[in-house]
Amino acid sequence: MANVITRYIPNTLTCCNLFSGCISCYMAFGSHYKTAFLCIIVGAIFDFFDGMAARLLHVSSPIGKELDSLADDITFGLAPASIVFTLFKEVHYPGFLEPIMQFMPYTAFLIAVFSALRLAKFNIDERQTSSFIGLPTPANALFWASFTVGSYGFLTSEHFNALYLFILVIVMSLLLTAEIPMFSLKFKDISWAHNKRSYLFLIICIPLFLFFKLSGFAAIILWYILLSLITCRNK
Repeated sequence: MANVITRYIPNTLTCCNLFSGCISCYMAFGSHYKTAFLCIIVGAIFDFFDGMAARLLHVSSPIGKELDSLADDITFGLAPASIVFTLFKEVHYPGFLEPIMQFMPYTAFLIAVFSALRLAKFNIDERQTSSFIGLPTPANALFWASFTVGSYGFLTSEHFNALYLFILVIVMSLLLTAEIPMFSLKFKDISWAHNKRSYLFLIICIPLFLFFKLSGFAAIILWYILLSLITCRNK
């Protein structure tokens, strides 16, 4: 009986991730951005522990891998896309964009499309066992949710407009599938020599959180991308 229960623990956690993502989508469409953001964070926590549980309990399975990708595309693909879709309806539109104003929000779903491509690529790419190629989908989702919640006043002011949002959608979507090495925070040991980049990243994260507050996750993701680009160039 214990073995039967143990076998289903990782997939149950994955389903909790999926459930959190579905709630996030619903909240996003209703402009409840803080709740949508919270649900993405909860989903990310479940996503972290489902893989850990599978490894610790030695119950990894092909269906678990497929379920994990499906859940991730909802929580880290469709949920942030839903946030941006709703945000597109609230941002300022300059005169030249008014003729296509009703169509612009749908470009937000490029985030979900490229997230699916990113996840599919990750599943078959043997290079991504200890690092990443392209921006991880949870990082992209946290960027959009944090940026929207923390900078809502700016995003809906006349200082920002739909064109800037569209460009940002394109850039972040392309980063998901770009052939750019992104480091992982997996520690093989605690030595400074083997983990300089990870420690530097974590040290800078503290003031970013304190200064940017609700936009802290977005600032940290940008810092993660920048540090990955710098260290990639130096290799």
